[in-house]
Amino acid sequence: MMNLFEEQDTKQQKTHIPLAVRMRPQNLNEFAGQEHILGPNNLLRRAIESDRLFSSIILWGPPGTGKTTLATIIANSTKSHFETISAVTSGVADIRNLIARAKQYSNWSKKTVALVDEIHRFNKAQQDALLPHVEYGTITLIGATTENPYFEVIPALVSRSRVFNLKPLTTDQLIKTLNRAIKDEENGYGHKKIEITNDALLHFAQISGGDTRCSLNALELAVESTPPNKEGIVYIDLKIAEEAMQKRAIRYDKGGNEHYDTISAFIKSIRGSNPDAALYWLAKMIYAGEDPKFIMRRLIILASEDIGLADPLGIVVASSCARALEWCGLPEAQYHLAQATVYLSVANKSNSMGDYFKALEAVKKEGKTEIPTHLKSAAIDGKEEGNGKGYKYPHDYPGHFVKQDYLPEELKNKQFYNPSDQGYEKKISERLKIWKKLSEN
Repeated sequence: MMNLFEEQDTKQQKTHIPLAVRMRPQNLNEFAGQEHILGPNNLLRRAIESDRLFSSIILWGPPGTGKTTLATIIANSTKSHFETISAVTSGVADIRNLIARAKQYSNWSKKTVALVDEIHRFNKAQQDALLPHVEYGTITLIGATTENPYFEVIPALVSRSRVFNLKPLTTDQLIKTLNRAIKDEENGYGHKKIEITNDALLHFAQISGGDTRCSLNALELAVESTPPNKEGIVYIDLKIAEEAMQKRAIRYDKGGNEHYDTISAFIKSIRGSNPDAALYWLAKMIYAGEDPKFIMRRLIILASEDIGLADPLGIVVASSCARALEWCGLPEAQYHLAQATVYLSVANKSNSMGDYFKALEAVKKEGKTEIPTHLKSAAIDGKEEGNGKGYKYPHDYPGHFVKQDYLPEELKNKQFYNPSDQGYEKKISERLKIWKKLSEN
């Protein structure tokens, strides 16, 4: 039984442990975020709760998303022997020692689960040293990495593991975590009188970029560096939160007017061919914690809606940058967001792809129209009915063009697409004029 002095010593020792470590969840019910892999009835949750983690796993995600915490929860919930090594400080000798211990436990009919933190830091030889023991089940591997395992972990290890991608926490999830830390009497600040404004909480959550550790570290700095007032209350407002985060708050509400107004200003700046303004609004959104995929999605739409065939490479650049965003993530993907933004800003503009909606209206208005017989399929049954008869194969004619009707009789000679005189679309316009003259002859 712990006496009063031992209890006091334990409390003092805890104060020297960072808040983010003290508040680390001990079970899945305390774990915030990652519902896509840990929600009720999800495979990984079932495996952890039933202590049946048969397959090795790789936890991949940005810092502060719970990779090490999840591994710790697995350690707390399993009856297996649990080992932890860090790829930053460990080498092949450490791996051999780990395997030797695992074999010893195996002789006692006990499985070994081994967490390798920062597994991408192991070189190929070190990863190869793990491979046969993962292959034959000597250890069940939990690899934690901030880097893309499909690039940084040898394919043989990846193929023998299930890869789970952890996502940055949402603002609401971070606020919930911060409030838990403020109220927790044992590991958090529940033993103190703390008042924190909603603006300050929101700032901690938004500016931390989905990183739990970052938000808790900032809260800890704010609490520990702010003296209590006369009533013994530690009061934390937005100014203190800004100082703790070392980042100034800007006016931006992700679900309200500021969110929609800023993206509107961003899109209109690109449409108006002003790269300077577009970069400014982009920077504001990223600084405020806007979802980069939301921004990139709007850029891809704009590439067709406002540029289209005036610069066919617009959609190529936007799509490539979107792919780069998926692979790299923030902060590196800011380069790709900027590249797409500037390219689309300075590209030739055209809204002629919107002509599609004229065709859509015609479909709605005309209802069921008959496909011209010469355009129908001449496959097996259709050939007997004369389908395809009279069709002229354009490649058999000079310039690979021949006069021929392609629209239903009700819409004969109807023009939907009207190309602009901008960029590449100017060439398209000239080509269509030539074909039109040939069709009139």
